[in-house]
Amino acid sequence: MRKPSLFRLFVTAVIVIGGASLAWVTATRTAGVVEGGPLLLWVMLGCVIVAELLPINVVLRGQEGELLTSTAFAFATLIAFGPGAAVPALCIASVIGDVARRKPLQRVLFNVGQYAIALTLTGVLMETITVVPRAPLASFIGADLPLLLVCGIVFFVVNTALVATVIALASGYPVWTYFASDFILQSSTAGFALGLSPLMVIVGEFSVGMLPLLALPIVAIHRNTRQAVLSEHQALHDALTGLPNRVLFHDRVRQAIESARRHGSTSAVMVMDLDHFKEINDTLGHYHGDRLLQLVGQRLSSLLRSEDTVARMGGDEFAVLLPSVGDQSYALDVAEKMLDALRASFEIDGLTLEVGASIGIGCFPDHGEDGETLLQRADIAMYVAKAAHSGAQLYEIAQDQHSVQRLALAGELRRAIENDELVLHYQPKVDVATGRVVGAEALCRWQHPSLGLIMPDEFVPMAEHTGLITPLTKTVLNIALQQVADWRSQGHRLSIAINLSARSFLDSQLLDDIPELLAVWRVDPALLELEITESMIVGDPERARAVLERLNELGITLAIDDFGTGYSSLAYLKQLPVDEIKIDKSFVLQMSGSHNDETIVRSIIDLAHNLDLRAVAEGVEDQGILNRLTELGCDVAQGYHISRPLPPDRLEQWMSSFPLRSTWLSAAGAAA
Repeated sequence: MRKPSLFRLFVTAVIVIGGASLAWVTATRTAGVVEGGPLLLWVMLGCVIVAELLPINVVLRGQEGELLTSTAFAFATLIAFGPGAAVPALCIASVIGDVARRKPLQRVLFNVGQYAIALTLTGVLMETITVVPRAPLASFIGADLPLLLVCGIVFFVVNTALVATVIALASGYPVWTYFASDFILQSSTAGFALGLSPLMVIVGEFSVGMLPLLALPIVAIHRNTRQAVLSEHQALHDALTGLPNRVLFHDRVRQAIESARRHGSTSAVMVMDLDHFKEINDTLGHYHGDRLLQLVGQRLSSLLRSEDTVARMGGDEFAVLLPSVGDQSYALDVAEKMLDALRASFEIDGLTLEVGASIGIGCFPDHGEDGETLLQRADIAMYVAKAAHSGAQLYEIAQDQHSVQRLALAGELRRAIENDELVLHYQPKVDVATGRVVGAEALCRWQHPSLGLIMPDEFVPMAEHTGLITPLTKTVLNIALQQVADWRSQGHRLSIAINLSARSFLDSQLLDDIPELLAVWRVDPALLELEITESMIVGDPERARAVLERLNELGITLAIDDFGTGYSSLAYLKQLPVDEIKIDKSFVLQMSGSHNDETIVRSIIDLAHNLDLRAVAEGVEDQGILNRLTELGCDVAQGYHISRPLPPDRLEQWMSSFPLRSTWLSAAGAAA
């Protein structure tokens, strides 16, 4: 049999003790007050009920709650007529209000118990230390006020403590921490209103008809508190999704760690980044991007437990807090469920959108002792997951050395772009039939001042994730077109090929940058060749076709890179305005030893020629492959057997010695 939780034991105790208090007060005090009760008594009862029906709804530390001024009218009733009238009045009003708001039975009973305990305790104290109420009607004198103030403080503290304790136990936060926060919030509303209770009695004793005038300050308290609560909510929540923001998330992580440290339990923090969100935003506009973020937030929130937190940290980055998990494997299971939920498509205004995600997980205490460390390590794990396309990844200490360097590089990348630290190396492309150099593929490198030459695999993903891919692509285009202009001045008409990332290809800024740069360097658009992959086309074929048609109108040469490795659709391929197909090097490299790979290469060459496209083979690494490509009718070749990627000055030296003659096939190896 499972042991009851502390939360359930506390709720049960409050209900039982409160019920007993209500029964005792009703049996011993109520009859004498109600019989022949004056009009003021019934007006007070009505005010208690009306105030209970007009709560201010708030969310404090993730738990829903209410601020009520009905306690002020109940305390006034206590002063005027004693606990026999006040306790039943507040309990009846609580039941009416809770039933009207359709609260569950347990919560209705708890609220009755909470009010009965606080008001009965206060009533007994008031009867002990004062002579209020005085007969024959509600009345008190100035000397009573200090003692009534003490009674009011006791009622307020007991009532607030009971509510704070049950919410803290339900959420796992420390009782004292929650009590302190709730006490401050309640003081600004119920506390101020409670101070009006003696005035209510005085006004009611003077004239019951004037009692409604006190509604004006009560309304002012309601309005000001509601605005303060709204302002606090806006400061702690994301305006677009309504989810907690970075500030509130950090606070909840801190609270969860404190609770986990006391109970010896495990907490998990996840950092999640959406895949391909920028493409959706750039392609369809911010409206669809914003709606997608809202739907992602709703889907994640509905998937997790009530005590868990989903926050939007900014952009397309979300974070999740699991304040209590059995072990790390549970956190990983939750991450997989989140990924599965996001794999289902999103419907936005008739459009079907699909988005993936990468999730990194850090757990307390194994991966860090504070929130900042946990979030940093979850972020590291997320980058590992993104790079490996693994979906979700737990942090491992072995990731740190590489990731620290990666984080440092990410911070330096913008400076590198601005300070001209990016350089291009060029791998020549040769006409297979004639041996003439027809162009080169530009391959970006980062000439880091202390780390040396950094390959694009290390910094291009950073650029995509940090939003630097657009300035990086423009920089590469600028350097490449300047090189084409330099070659032209030396008498060489050579094309330049640039491989576009998915985000660059779908970035509308690209269509503005290219004509501008072509004009600056006065380069024939046909000499600029842009390479895209099959997956970029198939992922959004209509958008891809529109972009390609626009680029084609500019006169730019277009190529499909890594052909044969994606999810090709011939139906789309024949409609696209492309000029050449690049055969993936994985097939070319294995031609000599694999009949199947040679068959694939032959088929791609035939397909290209049947569609009036050029066939380009990359990965040519020996003479035998080069000879066979010539026999198969391949148009252009590139690879280490011809030349490795070279910086501009070495490429010019290479071109001056490269054999431009029909016998180049036998001499190419020596020249390379």
